[in-house]
Amino acid sequence: MRIDATQFPFVWLQKNTLGDTQEKSLAEFEDLLARDEAFVLLSHEGLGKEQPAHTPDEKKQMALWMKRHKTLLKKYVKASIQIESNFTKRIAGKTFAIVYEKFWGYPMIMTATENEALTLAKKLLDPEP
Repeated sequence: MRIDATQFPFVWLQKNTLGDTQEKSLAEFEDLLARDEAFVLLSHEGLGKEQPAHTPDEKKQMALWMKRHKTLLKKYVKASIQIESNFTKRIAGKTFAIVYEKFWGYPMIMTATENEALTLAKKLLDPEP
């Protein structure tokens, strides 16, 4: 996964690109958590995009990393917002979002447009209720 934090606290994610490794992605994610500031993950790629299959070892590494960082993930990651223009895929994503939140500790939210996603992200990051 490629992590673009140049617009922090809006952190843009892209699926695996050539040269990206899970270790590199997890290290970049740790750097985000080390900022001690709330942020939102955003992705244009939706849920239907194919990703390379993870090996059993990669899955185990990811699960162990997530368990070690669960408290910080809950504290700083306000949500993962997936931008998906296809209505059917957004509805299907709501079912997956339940499992996602149980694993990662923060919600996954589907929006139809980038503008909608950014508006929601700003609201989630607003310290005032």
